Amino acid sequence: MITLVRRAAAVCVLATALSACAASQPARQAPRPAPSASSAPASPAATLAPGPSGLTPVFRHGPRTGDRTVALTFDADMTADQGPRAAAGEHFDHPRLIGTLRALKVPSTVFMTGRWAEEYPDQARSLGRDPLFEVANHSYSHYAFTGDCYGLPTVPAGRMRADVERAYTAFREAGVPDAKPYFRFPGGCYDRAALRALTPAGVTAVQWDVVGGDAFATDADAVARQVLDGVRPGSVVVLHCTRSAAPATERAVRTIVPELRRQGYRFVKVSELIAAATGRN
Repeated sequence: MITLVRRAAAVCVLATALSACAASQPARQAPRPAPSASSAPASPAATLAPGPSGLTPVFRHGPRTGDRTVALTFDADMTADQGPRAAAGEHFDHPRLIGTLRALKVPSTVFMTGRWAEEYPDQARSLGRDPLFEVANHSYSHYAFTGDCYGLPTVPAGRMRADVERAYTAFREAGVPDAKPYFRFPGGCYDRAALRALTPAGVTAVQWDVVGGDAFATDADAVARQVLDGVRPGSVVVLHCTRSAAPATERAVRTIVPELRRQGYRFVKVSELIAAATGRN
């Protein structure tokens, strides 16, 4: 399990680890509070109960039942210091992938950084208002919430909650009406201190059990095989929707989706898997 998590984390953060990240976040006006039990979005989403000692709960996959459901999740990664690269023409978005998901009618969950929403507000708003998708939180900065996380700068413990809340603020300002109370740690790196720091935010941390391996991959067939070999009922698959860092993902999806449907799988959002796990279906 440790090997799987580290492998997944390395894939998730590879693009960021190779970039020259700033050592700390720039100062900015304090954000408005994130969705929580007392300030939930208009459409309530299923969440897990707090973990031991009231820590932020962690969700990895749905029930392993005969109901063959699978959630494709896509990380919209952009770090706090990558604005100059976007201005120079690097594409951190992937409209063709989103178009393919729409054409194939695949419900999906997009874990978006706040910085990505600031860079692509029209796309963020379009995703947030399309019932086929749900937008969840991948931090504002895409900096690590632990030390020693694949070269990423580290969010100070006292700023972790603020980084998550700042992302929700960016979503609202982009016009996303109902960002879900789900959070994916950058790189998948977390520890007990990070879970404790995010408890007041009222989020459920969402990990995965299937690594797509699409970061910097150019062989779409290899990505598709890795997903197809790993999926089980209730699986959460981690992929990316960033053109520059995951150029083969859209082609892989065009193989993954029809094959899993042929095997009897039904695509759902993370919220549906969590609802099934909590008996809210």
